[in-house]
Amino acid sequence: MGPPMEPDRAIDFGARMKRLREERGIALRDIAETTKISVSALEALERNDISRLPGGIFSRGFIRAYAEQIGADPEVTVREFIARFPNDSVGDGSPYAPSPDLMGKDDLRGARRLFVAVALVVVAVAIGAVVFLIRR
Repeated sequence: MGPPMEPDRAIDFGARMKRLREERGIALRDIAETTKISVSALEALERNDISRLPGGIFSRGFIRAYAEQIGADPEVTVREFIARFPNDSVGDGSPYAPSPDLMGKDDLRGARRLFVAVALVVVAVAIGAVVFLIRR
């Protein structure tokens, strides 16, 4: 093997996965039979055509299953996949997804209002409980 392929990982995830699969002599048809993922979807992955993947947690499961079949570390592969496609739905809900501050001022105002409303409800319930206990 050659030097580490860090830039390649970021640029062409699918081609790297295909190369790994081919180096190990594994046919897409075999992966499809084992994982129940269609050959056409696997081919799309190897072309970086993630529009053919289901999105979110399902895409991550898909990548995990594919990685296991080609002998790659599933967790590392999922992290690399999310890093390669950070703006797509593949990272939704993932602990590996980048978490930039996407809340705007309106979102923060709404969050503050919700916090105040919840705090008022908690205080009202606490006062009600105290009054109930005193009357007993």
